[in-house]
Amino acid sequence: MVAADDVIVLASASPRRAELLELAGIPFRVAPADIPEEPLPGEEAIPHALRLAEGKARASAGREQRGRFFIGADTIVVLDGRIMGKPRDNADALRMLNALSGRSHEVITAYCVLDRVSGQSLCEAVRTTVQFKQLAAAEIERYVASGCPLDKAGAYAIQGGAAHMVREIRGSYTNVVGLPTCELYETLHRLGAL
Repeated sequence: MVAADDVIVLASASPRRAELLELAGIPFRVAPADIPEEPLPGEEAIPHALRLAEGKARASAGREQRGRFFIGADTIVVLDGRIMGKPRDNADALRMLNALSGRSHEVITAYCVLDRVSGQSLCEAVRTTVQFKQLAAAEIERYVASGCPLDKAGAYAIQGGAAHMVREIRGSYTNVVGLPTCELYETLHRLGAL
């Protein structure tokens, strides 16, 4: 176990990620990092998510005076090899949800744990396959009208109003929520943070 002042820092403002860490019994504080999230030209999904996760961890560590272990994370939805980010507006959310309707897609969450003392970082991307049921136009419109999709990759939150859309998950549920808790816990343990 690390000393009390060797704090774990979550470089994210996501209440879902914070809740997952709390549920796993991981002590932490929040120090969000705001970096540009657009893919680079020709950047594939997993390298994109890993780059953002590490960038967030490093940005938070560069700003914060306290803390030793910094966790950055990024979640993306991938359909037909294309990254679906957060929708720009309601029309974009409608387009995304219509594209996902009745189909399988991948949710990829990359996370990076940076140990500021040793300089070591461990980063991983976890993939989960999600199958949506065929969605009726009215249920998509109701969900978009709720406002929930606007800050979510792929325009949905499985834990927030979209659970009825998901027919099947193959892989980690917490990964779809935004942080693969089992894998992250193991990484923190390997680095000596837990």
